[in-house]
Amino acid sequence: MAQSLDIAHKPSSTAPDAGAAPARVNLLGLSRAQLADALADMGVAPREIKMRVTQLWNGIYTRGLTDFAEMTTLSKDARAKFGQSFTLARPEIVTEQKSVDGTRKWLLRLASDKPGVPGPEVEAVYIPEEGRGTLCISSQVGCTLTCSFCHTGTQKLVRNLTPGEIVGQLLVARDALGEWPNSGRNSDDRLVTNIVMMGMGEPLYNFDNVRDALDIVSDGEGLSLSKRRITLSTSGVVPEIIRAGDEIGSMLAISLHGVTDATRDKLVPLNKKYPIAELLEACRNYPGLSNARRITFEYVMLKGVNDSLEDAKSLVRLLKGIPAKINLIPFNPWPGSPYECSDWATIEKFADVVNRAGYASPVRTPRGRDIMAACGQLKSETVKARASDRFKQVPAETN
Repeated sequence: MAQSLDIAHKPSSTAPDAGAAPARVNLLGLSRAQLADALADMGVAPREIKMRVTQLWNGIYTRGLTDFAEMTTLSKDARAKFGQSFTLARPEIVTEQKSVDGTRKWLLRLASDKPGVPGPEVEAVYIPEEGRGTLCISSQVGCTLTCSFCHTGTQKLVRNLTPGEIVGQLLVARDALGEWPNSGRNSDDRLVTNIVMMGMGEPLYNFDNVRDALDIVSDGEGLSLSKRRITLSTSGVVPEIIRAGDEIGSMLAISLHGVTDATRDKLVPLNKKYPIAELLEACRNYPGLSNARRITFEYVMLKGVNDSLEDAKSLVRLLKGIPAKINLIPFNPWPGSPYECSDWATIEKFADVVNRAGYASPVRTPRGRDIMAACGQLKSETVKARASDRFKQVPAETN
């Protein structure tokens, strides 16, 4: 039943600039406490705030509503007032691509900080599989880590994503997949069953925003994805790994890719700051680590670089005593990449060594290669196209 909105009188402290409309606050990504503060600042009576927060939370994260006018648990007056002060804007879909294997990739434009200037862009990827669907989410616009095998790492860091922009990627995916209750789909028949923080950026270099976003994603009264179905992937930001276990509590994945510091220094330059021994010590101390909550070690297979049988044996020795799963990732090439993918026979021999040592060692099937949506390829085609457009716009010099 719709309820009336009780607005308490709050004196104005400073008059706004003539003709300037106050910016509306985006409620996506706000915690319950932050929602309560926003309502209080708007002038909602203290006795109503808790109820209003519950109504908003349900509308945004359980029903997937994008307009306050659709929140029929509120009175018309309340809906109008909220619409004047707040927004529920998601990231904007610029393009959507669908692979022949069913993988879907969305190029998303974020809000701009400068009037008249388009906002920055990130990509999110949905990978459907038998019995599950995984959404790969970005945490930063660009990246600072310059991993030599990763095309995303060739793009400069623009900025961190806010909690709302991180959560917004899941909301956009559920919109596109028709996964909200009003779509008619059985609520138990979820399409996005898993989330991986493996998109653009290093999640642990945007720690607070990633943590706050994943708290919302895992909230049982909203999006309700278990922390065991959320995996955070890091290239090895050692000081934040233990903190991630304590404050985020998701599953952990480590982008390892090399078994010696010399090799990993070239592939993952962050290794020069946090070498393998320090990284693995942090993994051994990861809170909640057990056979039921194993760490996933990601290992991209690069021909003649890290794919020998001795590398496989060294990998087994390095991970001894760590409850682990090892994902072997065939290298996904990109224009100008300095590496080649290991031969399939080489990958199979490498996997056999790891499997015989008792580690689950699946070889990740490349998905979405035809739309540049595979691991390490995000946003590459967009950046390339934009650079090409800029080149075309430069007038030819005249003598």
